[in-house]
Amino acid sequence: MRNRNFTLDLLRVIACYLVIHQHASEFFYIGDNGTVVTGENTLKIGIMTSIARISVPLFVMISGYLLLPVKDTTHGFLKKRFTRILYPFIAWCILYAIYYVFTKDETWLQALTHIINIPVNFGVEVGHLWYIYMLIGLYLLIPILSPWLNSCSKKELHGYLLLWGASTFIPYIHLIFPQILGECFWNPTPAFYYFNGFAGYMILGYYIKRYGNPSVTTSLAMTIIGYFTTAYIFCSRINTSSTIPELELSWGFCTINIMLLAWGIFSLFTHIKWQGNNIAGRIISDISKNSYGMYLAHIMLLNLFYKIISPYFTNTLISVPLISVCTFISVYLTIKILSFIPSSKYWLG
Repeated sequence: MRNRNFTLDLLRVIACYLVIHQHASEFFYIGDNGTVVTGENTLKIGIMTSIARISVPLFVMISGYLLLPVKDTTHGFLKKRFTRILYPFIAWCILYAIYYVFTKDETWLQALTHIINIPVNFGVEVGHLWYIYMLIGLYLLIPILSPWLNSCSKKELHGYLLLWGASTFIPYIHLIFPQILGECFWNPTPAFYYFNGFAGYMILGYYIKRYGNPSVTTSLAMTIIGYFTTAYIFCSRINTSSTIPELELSWGFCTINIMLLAWGIFSLFTHIKWQGNNIAGRIISDISKNSYGMYLAHIMLLNLFYKIISPYFTNTLISVPLISVCTFISVYLTIKILSFIPSSKYWLG
């Protein structure tokens, strides 16, 4: 456990829990064919789950903080990172294909087809695996960005982050102008294409490592503005949105409000003085070490606890946290036990 950054461990554990909380919420507001389930429970989800949208941005900011700029060769860096993420990813794609045989009455031929399709996309329709493909793209970009980051000034970093920040307004601008700055079906790379997306969070993580974070007051203001904007827009669209993408406008990972919320939370935790030098800290660091395996595996246990808990608790303020906590604890214990198997790092990460 030595030489670990406890603040990052704590943030990673929080992000891991929030992923599970988000996925637990989806049982209650997503209807058939991606329709919106309206009503009081969806309103409650808008209030309590809006915070969960910082999960992926936090993961990416942590990666940028730890990995940028690369000190290894491109080959050495990619080999190390891809070995860590791809072997477990492939293993769990295969496990999910087998899981579907027993839970969705799919045939073994369908399972084999899923496995063959792993190089194409997912291999199985388990939506949370999209994150791995995004991560692969970021890892491929890191060796390209590193030389620039080694030599750029603070002013140049501000310039990039300013352009990236401007791109986080695009989802809202699209409500008025469906296509802007060169967007059209024959041009897949409009003006902000190269500044948009998760690379900005990765560089923001590096910026924080190099230059520090805003004050506690500023961080708290960013957090409050980001959260209330996110929750208000979501809740105000419940009765007017017919599809989930319409409803989740303010839940986009690369929107200005989520960026403010994620940066504010990240910054607030960097001001915590606790170094994790007790049993609670050691448990948090151990959960952090096992978080990748937990992320890959959690859907199986999440589905189980939903079936067990949801018939008894119809109020989402109770059912969603209860399902989330039970899943989080059980998936950690499961991955921890599996980690004692020889060579488990190749399929747990």
